[in-house]
Amino acid sequence: MTKRGFGKRLALGAILVAVSAPLALAQQSEAPQKAGKPLNAGDVLSGELTVLKVRGAKPGQPAAAYQITSEPRRLPPPSGLCNLETGPETFQLIIANNAQASQLKGLLGKQIVVKVDEIACAQDAGQMSEAVVTKWSLMKR
Repeated sequence: MTKRGFGKRLALGAILVAVSAPLALAQQSEAPQKAGKPLNAGDVLSGELTVLKVRGAKPGQPAAAYQITSEPRRLPPPSGLCNLETGPETFQLIIANNAQASQLKGLLGKQIVVKVDEIACAQDAGQMSEAVVTKWSLMKR
């Protein structure tokens, strides 16, 4: 014996399958992301500057880590954890002195351009950014 409303539920299920099948095919046929252009020492990197709150060296002392979110860029070997198909999109800026920190404080949330002197990939899976810029200088737009 069949339950009451079985035909309605069967028709509704068939309609849902017919509607969702083209969507599934469209998602499968999306082109893979292209690898980013290479980023070497001396090149410029541009993107939006954000701040990450991290623990300071002393307990209770807050510290800030600055990060640029940019288009994917490939890094030179050794690639570490940056061996992604497209390359890293987030780059942490290491602050060497108070002058660099004061330069970046007023630029939070804005597009900036930095000249990259030294760059490395994140070595630990727990790091916030995919790549780390250890030596850099701020450039005027």
